[in-house]
Amino acid sequence: MTSDMSIVGLLIEASMPVQIVMLLLILASLVSWSIIFTKRRLLRRTTDASDDFEANFWSGGDLNTLYRSTTRDRVGNVGMASIFESGFREFTRALQQGDVSADKVVEECRRAMRVAQMREVDRLEQSLATLATIGSTSPYVGLFGTVWGIMNAFMGLANVQSATLAVVAPPIAEALIATAMGLFAAIPAVIAYNRYADKVVRLEYRYDGFTEEFSSILQRHARNKTGA
Repeated sequence: MTSDMSIVGLLIEASMPVQIVMLLLILASLVSWSIIFTKRRLLRRTTDASDDFEANFWSGGDLNTLYRSTTRDRVGNVGMASIFESGFREFTRALQQGDVSADKVVEECRRAMRVAQMREVDRLEQSLATLATIGSTSPYVGLFGTVWGIMNAFMGLANVQSATLAVVAPPIAEALIATAMGLFAAIPAVIAYNRYADKVVRLEYRYDGFTEEFSSILQRHARNKTGA
C-alpha cells in the first residue's frame, strides 16, 4: 500500500472502481457548474428583459408601436415581450377576420399567450432536472466509492501480520475522498437548483399576472372595435 498521503497520491493509488467513481463525480461537477453559470446568465437576461419591457408597456405608449418594436427584435424577445407579441399578433389577426365577438377575440389571445408562456417557462426550466439529479445522486455515488474502498482496505488486512494505522490509513483515506467528492458535486447543484427553481416560479407568477392584465386591456380594445 502507498505511503503517499497527498490527495493526488491517494487518487492515483486508488483501486479502479474508486477511480471510476471519482471520475464520474468530477464529470458531474463540471456539468453542474456549466449549467449553473449558463442558467444564471439566462435568468438574469430574462429578468432584465422583462423589467425593461414592463417599463415600456406601462409607460402609456401605443400598443401598435410597441408591437412593431418587438417584432423588429424578434430574436431577442424573451419573457414578457414574447408573450405580448403572441397575444397582440392574435388580437390583430382576429380583428381582421371580422364578425368576431370581443369575448372570442380575447379568448384566442389568451390562448396564444398561454402557449407562449409555456414555451418561455420550458426554456427557463431546461437543465434544472439535471441539477436536481446530480444533487440527489452524487452523495450516493461517492458513498459507493467509499464502501468499495473500505471493503478493499479490510480485505487487504488479511495479508498483513499486524494492522497498524500506517497500513489502514491510506486505503481508508482514499475511500473517504470519494464521499467528499460526492458532496462537492452535490452541494452546489442542490443550492443552485433551489435558487433557480424559485426564480423560475417567480417569473412564472409575473407572466401569469401580465397575461391577465394584458387580456383585460385587449378586451376593452376589442369591445371598442367590435361594438360587442
